Amino acid sequence: MAASADVDIRNWIRDIPDFPKPGVLFKDITPLLGSPEAFRASVDLLEAEFRDRGIDVIAAAEARGFIFGAPLAIKMNAGFVPIRKPGKLPYATIAQEYALEYGHDRLEVHSDALGPGRRVLLIDDVLATGGTMGACRDLVKSTGAELVACAFVIELSFLGGRAKLEPCEVFSLAIY
Repeated sequence: MAASADVDIRNWIRDIPDFPKPGVLFKDITPLLGSPEAFRASVDLLEAEFRDRGIDVIAAAEARGFIFGAPLAIKMNAGFVPIRKPGKLPYATIAQEYALEYGHDRLEVHSDALGPGRRVLLIDDVLATGGTMGACRDLVKSTGAELVACAFVIELSFLGGRAKLEPCEVFSLAIY
């Protein structure tokens, strides 16, 4: 697995101009996901950053956070907890509402998935404005669990999401 250190994941992230609307330069991770070497490298690099931090649970917001969170949980011998949109989880849930540009949204987690004594790493594919991860952070903290850090494959630093997550530690594999 030493080859992972030699893979620059930026080489596997494609720019898509004017998506989803004019003026936006979208960072597309599908080439990274399509390369076993690059995908493995991204999970290996995340694991290397957090392997000695006593992580019990990897939690991720749907849907792209699941792509990285589940294999990372297996690699770190940690549990995986999905954070979902309303109505997607079959058991009793707790929820966190958050503001969107035009309105509000809500995220939910099973009421018994986290709690005091659990050390949690939150993960998502992209840190943009920080709204979704901020809601995830607040949801994790509301359970009494300890949030160790928020981790991302890509960070769009010009959108200021990192500042919205303070004082939480933020780690990103590629910063634009």
